Amino acid sequence: MRQEEWLVVDGYNVIGADARVRWNPSNLEAERDKLIRDLSEYQAMTGRRVFLVFDAHLTPGAQVKDVREQITVYYTRRDETADEWIERFVKQNKNPYRRIYVATSDYLEQRMVFGQGAYRISSRELLQEIRIAKQKLSEKLRKNEYERQRNTLGERLSEDLQQKLEKWRRKK
Repeated sequence: MRQEEWLVVDGYNVIGADARVRWNPSNLEAERDKLIRDLSEYQAMTGRRVFLVFDAHLTPGAQVKDVREQITVYYTRRDETADEWIERFVKQNKNPYRRIYVATSDYLEQRMVFGQGAYRISSRELLQEIRIAKQKLSEKLRKNEYERQRNTLGERLSEDLQQKLEKWRRKK
């Protein structure tokens, strides 16, 4: 039986690791949306089920779960960090038929989830994997487009049939 793979992402940690992003609270929603789109594409390309977690420990209210673009997004409850949420999630969901990866560059968090049996990946590694997956998809789409444009009916016919059709054409 093939193991399913899950990826749990510390959202703000990954956003903060992206060198192209300037940390600006007024742009935070746009950066979250961009990360969700990128992870949605990544999920579709890799087959890993993605869970994205954002700290909401300074925001009043209970934990919020949302599904956006096929990604399960969690906002932690007040006074709970994404790290605490991730540790609990890994502990509750580990099993022999599931491989759980955690994307964070927080060294202590990496050690904690590794101790619970999860695999760790740094935020920068995840961003690199996303870029590579996008490049591969782009190349594949270009190749498919080229093949589709190039693949004419004449190219699909046998040599014998092409010669017969050419003889018919010349008779008229």
